Formats: sequence, structure tokens, C-alpha cells
Amino acid sequence: MRLDKFLKVSRLIKRRTLAKEVADQGRISINGNPAKASSTVAIGDTLQIRFGQKLVTVEVTSLKETVRKDEAGMLYKIVKEEKIEVE
Repeated sequence: MRLDKFLKVSRLIKRRTLAKEVADQGRISINGNPAKASSTVAIGDTLQIRFGQKLVTVEVTSLKETVRKDEAGMLYKIVKEEKIEVE
């Protein structure tokens, strides 16, 4: 599944166009490698997403084309959340 679509379906990022912009800015990596919006996401992959002052690391646990809002959290597991210090 494409990275931008996974981020939208899992509701980590609300809109697919916004997910594409974030990926194009280099703020997302898959298994430590910089990712584009068209990068392929597989079960077991680790995503690192930088949201402003936060770095969120999640592990992909499931892939589905569509999912209900209350089930979206089951597609991933949050490994860690950390604040980024800006100097």
C-alpha cells in the first residue's frame, strides 16, 4: 500500500494531500530510510513521522484499503513518542 494512503486510512494524518506534502518535505522515514508519498508500506515496517516538535515512531500491524474510524488505531502500534529539542 502507498505511504500516503496508509497515513490517511490509519488516520495518522487526516488528508491524503497533506500526507503527500509531509512525505515530500522529508519528514517521514520507513525503516530508517527517507520515504516518498509513493513508497510502499508493508506489515512490520517502522515509520518515523515528525509532527512539528514531536517525533512519533509507529509499527505497521495491518493493511486495509478502508477501515471504520474506531478501527483505524488497529492498523498501527505506537512504539514511542518523543519531543524534539530545537536550538
